[in-house]
Amino acid sequence: MWPPVPSHRMRRALTVAAIVGFVAVGCGGPEPGADPAPTTAAAGAGTAAPPAPAAPTAPPPPAGDLAAARVKLTQVGTLSQPLAMAVRSGDPDLYVAQKGGEVRTLGGTTVLDLGDRVATGYEQGLLGLVFSPDGGQLYVNYTDRSGDTHVVEYAFTGGRADPATARELLFVDQPFPNHNGGNLVFGPDGRLWIGLGDGGSANDPRDNAQTLGTLLGKMLRIDPRPSGDRPYTVPPDNPFVGRAGARGEIWSLGLRNPWRYSFDRATGDLWIGDVGQNAREEVDFTPGSSKGRENYGWARLEGTRPVSGSPPAGAIGPILEYDASGGNCAVTGGYVYRGARIPNLEGAYLYADFCLGEILALRQSGGRAAGRRSLGVTVPDLSSFGEDAAGELYALSLSGGVFRIDPA
Repeated sequence: MWPPVPSHRMRRALTVAAIVGFVAVGCGGPEPGADPAPTTAAAGAGTAAPPAPAAPTAPPPPAGDLAAARVKLTQVGTLSQPLAMAVRSGDPDLYVAQKGGEVRTLGGTTVLDLGDRVATGYEQGLLGLVFSPDGGQLYVNYTDRSGDTHVVEYAFTGGRADPATARELLFVDQPFPNHNGGNLVFGPDGRLWIGLGDGGSANDPRDNAQTLGTLLGKMLRIDPRPSGDRPYTVPPDNPFVGRAGARGEIWSLGLRNPWRYSFDRATGDLWIGDVGQNAREEVDFTPGSSKGRENYGWARLEGTRPVSGSPPAGAIGPILEYDASGGNCAVTGGYVYRGARIPNLEGAYLYADFCLGEILALRQSGGRAAGRRSLGVTVPDLSSFGEDAAGELYALSLSGGVFRIDPA
């Protein structure tokens, strides 16, 4: 089945391998009509989110000896095309989004089924999920049968998401069938962070990632509580609030397709895996002290490689980039390890490439890479990582397996 990881190179590779029914080389064809502006729409009454928690302030634990870290993979479940994992406050279950539209527990219980409304071709599907900090609401990000993005809130009671409470927070018209982003994260600030790709095709033909009037190619930050006739609230400290022609939801820009991003639970630092066009894959790092407005450079830059036009003023280069060669094809962003079972991984960022599936660990110091190594374990079709309540990490395979990263 076609993986949702955004890379036209993978489409080309699958076509060469004679996978039937998929489009090669990357860019799904354009749809007719002018580029529509993203809109929002409400559906039903809202439920108040809990107050925003404070960002981490205590110093992080000392880093472990990365060279001495030894890990193994323990398969803890098998699902159908798992793409994202979430935990719920006070709940021992792990919840997984399946590409085809179901949210299931790791044990196989279905808690929400959107299969009748989700498109699953190309890089589409049920792409992300997260619970509110108090566990009372479940948020999902999916592409509908027309390929457009929806972020929807459901009340979560009795171990299920209640379909009758569906409340749409965000609708974004997607001009092409790829680069949808799809991740959802509640940050340490209690805000809901929504990463959107540039809208697809190749080389961002509509310059969405550098245009502040569209949500595409951006990292968004919202409060999911309604405000007036809007289904959510734009935090007043977002960096582009009040700027003429700019969408106030935007926190940062210049992203091609943020395929998994996370906050370091100890420091509040933001890590983004942004999939490249055909030459470079990148991991972006933003310190927890950031006030937003970062421009990661796409589509003027692919990593640090010039693509078209002049680089944006003050563009933020990646903390890590690597060539899309030797079997690499698309970065899968992960998490900083803050569990207790593998002390030598403390403070290391774990990530992978979808095609090779080799799990790697990266350290940073002062926002710069300060050591990197393979952990010696591989997951086929590694589509996403997950983090449980204790800070232990998991790797998800689009082929079905869910694996916990354990000490060896």
